[in-house]
Amino acid sequence: HEADLEKGKISVTSPLARALIGKSAEDSVEVAAPGGSKAYEICEIRYK
Repeated sequence: HEADLEKGKISVTSPLARALIGKSAEDSVEVAAPGGSKAYEICEIRYK
């Protein structure tokens, strides 16, 4: 499973997580998805 939306978690091996590695809040990332690329802006990073 790449994501558990109820817990707000994603797998570190998911394409989204791999795109986020090394990024900071307010950075943008683009992720290739089956339906086409999607752009995301990082609003906040929480470490637990």
